[in-house]
Amino acid sequence: MSGRDPDRRKALLDAADRVILREGPEASMAAIAAEAGITKPILYRHFGDKSGLYEALADRHVRTVIAQLRPGFAGPASDLRPGFAETPNDLRPGFAEAAADLRGRARTTITVYLDLISANRNLYRFLFHRASAEDTRMRSHMTALVRSLGEELGGVLAAERVVPESVRAQVLGHAFVGMVQTTGDWWLEHPEVDRAEVVEGLVDVIVAAVSHRSGRASHAAGRS
Repeated sequence: MSGRDPDRRKALLDAADRVILREGPEASMAAIAAEAGITKPILYRHFGDKSGLYEALADRHVRTVIAQLRPGFAGPASDLRPGFAETPNDLRPGFAEAAADLRGRARTTITVYLDLISANRNLYRFLFHRASAEDTRMRSHMTALVRSLGEELGGVLAAERVVPESVRAQVLGHAFVGMVQTTGDWWLEHPEVDRAEVVEGLVDVIVAAVSHRSGRASHAAGRS
């Protein structure tokens, strides 16, 4: 909430992190308040309500994850992100170059993501399972954060002409983000599966989806 001491707010979020990391998705608001040395009403008051606390935790961690993923899929041309000038068309790589680079960038990004959720699985499960399931406002907030990543990835695919059609790029951007998130969720429940196998399986699907579309477009252009 505006007017609140940011240092105190940070200390409360730190307390929530400690409890969630310890107890996972079963962490209670009472335990978080006790960890911070206050009562639940006072805890909520600092964030407006329980939804506000959930959203503050999501912003703290999910936005951090997105920031760590961005360099992987954006690659060296990070100025392609919304708000920055795009690379001129004549300087962008052709499809073959972009597709070749796509595999490496997809592998890097997916590996970073799986490492992050594996190292912070209690936080991940609390935010995506517990909080999102019990709070509609939180569910909408999390959906918006994930959707923003899909839109940004779609923008990169279109700007670099990996997927020339802008609508198709958006479709694939959202599809790839949803696929990786859902597969990561499954992988956390199956730790016996080698991470590299999961990564390569996802990379194969992403590259195949892009290559298949490009092959159809090239064939159509040849006929015309």
